[in-house]
Amino acid sequence: MPIATVNPATGETLKTFDALTPEEVEQRLAAAEAAYRTHRLTSFADRTALMERAADLLEADADDVARTMTLEMGKPLKAARAEAAKCVKAMRWYAANAESLLADEHPEPRDVADSGAARAVVRYRPIGSVLAVMPWNFPLWQVVRFAAPALMAGNVGLLKHASNVPQTALYLEELFRRAGYPEGCFQTLLIGSGAVEGILRDPRVAAATLTGSEPAGRAVASTAGDEVKKTVLELGGSDPYVVLPSADVEQAAATAVTARVQNNGQSCIAAKRFIVHADVHDEFRDRFVAGMRELTVGDPMDEGTDVGPLSSEQGRKDLEELVDDAVAKGATVLCGGARPEGRDGGWFYEPTVLTGITEDMRIHREEAFGPVATLYRVESLDEAVELANDTPFGLSSNVWTRDDADIERCVRDIQAGGVFVNGMTASHPGLPFGGAKRSGYGRELAGEGIREFCNPTTVWYGK
Repeated sequence: MPIATVNPATGETLKTFDALTPEEVEQRLAAAEAAYRTHRLTSFADRTALMERAADLLEADADDVARTMTLEMGKPLKAARAEAAKCVKAMRWYAANAESLLADEHPEPRDVADSGAARAVVRYRPIGSVLAVMPWNFPLWQVVRFAAPALMAGNVGLLKHASNVPQTALYLEELFRRAGYPEGCFQTLLIGSGAVEGILRDPRVAAATLTGSEPAGRAVASTAGDEVKKTVLELGGSDPYVVLPSADVEQAAATAVTARVQNNGQSCIAAKRFIVHADVHDEFRDRFVAGMRELTVGDPMDEGTDVGPLSSEQGRKDLEELVDDAVAKGATVLCGGARPEGRDGGWFYEPTVLTGITEDMRIHREEAFGPVATLYRVESLDEAVELANDTPFGLSSNVWTRDDADIERCVRDIQAGGVFVNGMTASHPGLPFGGAKRSGYGRELAGEGIREFCNPTTVWYGK
């Protein structure tokens, strides 16, 4: 895949970039190693000042960087602005909380006395250069949610961003430089995916974090495992959205529309499989389909647009193949199911709801990365939970009910990294984020996220 900005609303290639040469990659790895030697020794006060400055700069740049994101991957401009604001919030959250999250832990002397210790301390120390392999769908947020905790912990960052968002990737490097971070603390590597293995095998790279597809995660995990290096993976998702009899159906249906088409439907944590109890199925179906039909598909730079184009021609082709396969095997299209009229040149697809899904349809097992929802009717809570878990993924889930027993059952039995009750899944700097099963392992955000790339060091003091 060429490193280029291609406007998904028109298909026009706007700017191309040369990949770094091996010699240039070597220079950046050396710069990262040198930066780590000094950055790891800085105080939390100094790190906080740098991160706060970066947040201030991003806040001032929000409109410009939002336009860059929309131009490169097609999200509605209003959503791009919200993404920039979310990044500012996360940067300030880690600036304010990193020191306490990584504070020394002091076990009670009586708990370690039989080890022969007078006392012991657990100290969280940084580990070095962390390679981040990041996707295009949230080109700013995915990076900041790694970079803010990593830098605040005393690590340094190497970013291999998706090849279709190079200008956003370069902006991030420049942002941290402008904030005053020393040369080498955070660097963007304009490279193809084929260069990732060699960089990850370099002894100067301590660990890796990846958000992306399952095949990409397997490749990075395999290489890191061979090198005995830590990884955090956030991969695909096919999140269930369960609606039970006691739910506020009107609110559940309205929220379902947003939950499905956020980021043009291209979000790992977007609700994709809508599992609705028979008692409320028809009402939910009618409200949900009506809401999907009312969405405005159009130019993502237009403030009135709800759904922009998919990020690439291949992405739309993949989505169409899933829908066509389902229809050919008996699924019913309740709305959408085609390219919108009058949108030639860009990679648009109509908000779509499919029902009558069976196990032999690809969309029952595979992630639909676009504005396509599958609707299921179930007769019981048991059936709902079983269907919710009938997927190789386990990123997050949504449950709508006013029944406390139903809530506890879903929290206990749904296999996912999150259960959002009477609301849609979202990531927040104060809450750990990650998945189960083939959605990956490890956690980002909150205290769990900042400690993923630290060395919890036991310090033992003899009597």
